[in-house]
Amino acid sequence: MIPFGQRLALAVAQKKNPVCVGIDPRANSLPEALNPGPNASLESIVQSIENFSLQIIDAVADLVPVIKPQCAFFEELGPLGMLALHKVVRHASQRGLLVIMDAKRGDIGTTATAYATAFLGSGNPGTPQYSPWGADALTVNPYLGADTLEPFTQRCKASGSGLFVLVKTSNPGSSFFQDQRLEDGRTVSEKIADHLQSLSSATAGDLGYGDIGAVVGATYPHELQSMRQRMPNCWILIPGYGAQGGSAQDVKLGLDARGLGAIVNSSRGIIFAFQQSKYQADRWTTSVRNATLDMIEALS
Repeated sequence: MIPFGQRLALAVAQKKNPVCVGIDPRANSLPEALNPGPNASLESIVQSIENFSLQIIDAVADLVPVIKPQCAFFEELGPLGMLALHKVVRHASQRGLLVIMDAKRGDIGTTATAYATAFLGSGNPGTPQYSPWGADALTVNPYLGADTLEPFTQRCKASGSGLFVLVKTSNPGSSFFQDQRLEDGRTVSEKIADHLQSLSSATAGDLGYGDIGAVVGATYPHELQSMRQRMPNCWILIPGYGAQGGSAQDVKLGLDARGLGAIVNSSRGIIFAFQQSKYQADRWTTSVRNATLDMIEALS
């Protein structure tokens, strides 16, 4: 069982890029061929969302190392939406992609353990590393305290999985909590980063990166550069590229000299590329593919 940090490094090296495609489907934004229309049944909406997501995976599977389904856009569709999410995760894994489940879970004790065993793992039912969702990594909210991470980190050891913990997020209001100064002079986000570095350094593989990563937004390039230096053994998941304003020059601050250490997420800029005039094509999946290739080129 190869640990997540090493598997991610191998995948990025194999695909020669750090691009992560976010799967954030919304029924009213789907291409015309899949749009269920204003009066569609829930069943039709879910089927359209599922088809859209699966076709995105097929369009980018040979190009990128990882995808990141946003759980909320499936969860809002109820049980049928969650079943569609399960199919999306399974299909991505079958296509050789690593899957980061963007669910931002966070709790304590047995509840955190339940979240961890639900999302993180692989293999067959009855084996220690099995999970029903089968994700390779999970986004986690640490603001209940350090003990909220323990069940997740233990699960990572048992299942070869990884975490991406919120440190400095890309939203405009992130400074309200994350930039507050503590008595020791560090900001809240810096204190979390230091804790993650200690956790990840203990699992660092041959290429220098462990299994416990951080989420640091591209919309704060100075903080991203600082966090790269502060967490030398942590993978960084970088949201905020493209539609949220982060540039290629910004996100490169999260990479090391080898082009490792970070994965850069783009959701709307890729999955809805067919809405942009520059990516107009006969097939909407061609637009998705061309936008992905342009992002790879921009980051190269």
